[in-house]
Amino acid sequence: MKKMKNIFLLLFILGGVNLQAQSIFGKWHTINEETGKPNSIIEIYEEDGAAHGKVVRIIKEEDRDQLCNNCDGELKDQPIEGLELMKGFEKSGNEYVNGLITDPKTGKQYKSKIWIDETNPDRLKVRGYIAFFYKTQTWHRAQ
Repeated sequence: MKKMKNIFLLLFILGGVNLQAQSIFGKWHTINEETGKPNSIIEIYEEDGAAHGKVVRIIKEEDRDQLCNNCDGELKDQPIEGLELMKGFEKSGNEYVNGLITDPKTGKQYKSKIWIDETNPDRLKVRGYIAFFYKTQTWHRAQ
């Protein structure tokens, strides 16, 4: 009987590790589509019941002092490193939806949703929308 309890405990612990690995929360590498190399590290966190994300590191040291010159409002001329560029994502099943994401290069905001890749929990799908058109990026979990 004690052996059965130990097996259930082990399965519970391993199941918890697997669930954690499938969370959107944590740090993610954005990937340059042309080079396939990381551009930045985004940290996704929960605040007021919604998922948000901010740039915690720009990979190229020479780019770390860039400002969001094309952004509007409170983001205008703010340093990109440290910028909250993802806001208001609400959990809906396995996805987080109804969020806004800002492209710091153009200053444009897009309605978006994010979800963990079904085939690889270390990949995050990030989809931005303009009307009926969309573009999906894949971010890689940072270690």
